[in-house]
Amino acid sequence: MMTQMNLMRILFQLVLFVRALKLGKSDFSSIFRLKGKMEELYCYNKGCGNKFKASENKEDSCRHHPGVPIFHDALKGWSCCKKRSTDFTEFLNIPGCSLGLHSNVKPPEPEKLKADVDEIVPSKPMIIRSVVAQERPSEDAPMIRLPTIVTDSLKIALEKQLKEMNIEESGTKVADEGKVAIGTSCKNKGCTSVYEGDQSNEDTCVYHPGVPVFHEGMKFWSCCERKTSDFNSFLSQGGCATGPHVFTAKDDGEKKVDCRLDWHQTGSHVTISVFAKVVQPGKTWVEVNKVAAKINIVFDGGKSQFQKEVVLRGVIDPGKSTVKLTGTKVEINLKKMEPGNWSSLEPVKPSAQNAP
Repeated sequence: MMTQMNLMRILFQLVLFVRALKLGKSDFSSIFRLKGKMEELYCYNKGCGNKFKASENKEDSCRHHPGVPIFHDALKGWSCCKKRSTDFTEFLNIPGCSLGLHSNVKPPEPEKLKADVDEIVPSKPMIIRSVVAQERPSEDAPMIRLPTIVTDSLKIALEKQLKEMNIEESGTKVADEGKVAIGTSCKNKGCTSVYEGDQSNEDTCVYHPGVPVFHEGMKFWSCCERKTSDFNSFLSQGGCATGPHVFTAKDDGEKKVDCRLDWHQTGSHVTISVFAKVVQPGKTWVEVNKVAAKINIVFDGGKSQFQKEVVLRGVIDPGKSTVKLTGTKVEINLKKMEPGNWSSLEPVKPSAQNAP
């Protein structure tokens, strides 16, 4: 190292001597100024970056990092010392941990890796396969009946309903066959009159022809929709229609009614919810194929029936779909054949304007 520095000093003196011969003796002052500037060299030691004069370069002149920079887990530092920082500017300003001579020799640049042409493995040609759209299954395909799960809430509600029906039947008084006993209540909903004789058949009955609705804390009749949150106020609401009293129970079979139907989905399933209270498990069923469903629900003690046919937007797997019966609704869980989101439950029908 010292031999190289001495050789540089000799070469520098020769350069000054040649310049002096060209400029003349009168410009020796500018030569000395030039000498001072030319003596300032740039130090390439990591972490230093200062300028120095070769004549003033000593063993402890340069404070630098002999190690290499390390970048790991957002921390930056030098391998030669333990100080770390997450900020790049602070990392550049970390003072050196070693003293030594300045060096104006540039460190060698890392060699760029050159790929060996002989070792390049030719890429395999890309095979492009045409995508064939799958044909939608037929809606008229044979259907299977889905397995039904009866929850504990429905079992408790059915037991309670059965007890109420037994109490109601025991309260119906029949004196003779085909005649109504004195004290029998009118069967019309919302009417509180009782049978007191033949004259009661001529009285006007004020009743509710609709059905009771309980939704989001509100209670009302579907025929007049006078909503209230108090149950006693709901029971005391007068009827909205008039007609004859009905003191004998009519066996008209199952009455067709409409129920609220909602649906929601996940990536793998579609769930259809039909809101009907205390359904009859033996008479309630759902049949499906891959793109359609038939729903039959009997509730209200067997007096009401809800039926609906649904054409599904997507394709389902009938073998992995189920039906769950609760005390307040019927949940139909349909497994999607392919994961994804449906934009609607049923296909969007073209409007009359768009029809050809």
